Amino acid sequence: MRGLLAEVGRGDAAALAQLYDLTSSKLFGIILRIQRDRALAEDVLQDAYLRIWQAAGSYDPASGRPLPWLCAIARNRSIDSLRRKGAAEVQGPAEDEGEDWVARLMDPQDDAKTFMDRDALSTCLQRLEPAHRDCVVLAYCEGYSREELAQRYDRPVNTIKTWLHRALGALKSCLETVS
Repeated sequence: MRGLLAEVGRGDAAALAQLYDLTSSKLFGIILRIQRDRALAEDVLQDAYLRIWQAAGSYDPASGRPLPWLCAIARNRSIDSLRRKGAAEVQGPAEDEGEDWVARLMDPQDDAKTFMDRDALSTCLQRLEPAHRDCVVLAYCEGYSREELAQRYDRPVNTIKTWLHRALGALKSCLETVS
């Protein structure tokens, strides 16, 4: 996929089409979980690939794998779209008791290593305090802002920032030992 991104960065439209075929279902799933409206999600997906086309030349393979980079673009475009439209409240883990959030991110086309990475992520998420885990999931999977999380948990924004910072640090440390 790194090679495809490099080709897209050089303006190769055929490479973009190939990248789209490989990744659009994953990115659409991320966007749809945030948008909750299929028509809007389709528009955001188009916007995300426009951004990928524009930014592919700036992708640095040393900074990480391509798919998380693409997912971040899709997620950010989706959140930006919600904010532009006034952001109706998004359902989160508190309303979906018992739902496996890691399973929601799975794609049948993923390889065995990706499934093992998800198992490690699931293990590490379970080690977080429940409120911190929910904040991470709501912020990074559902697109909640720090302000929305502060309101939801009746805490100051700085407390939410601290929760997220510590939770991400704990996840990183855990993933380094579990993976």
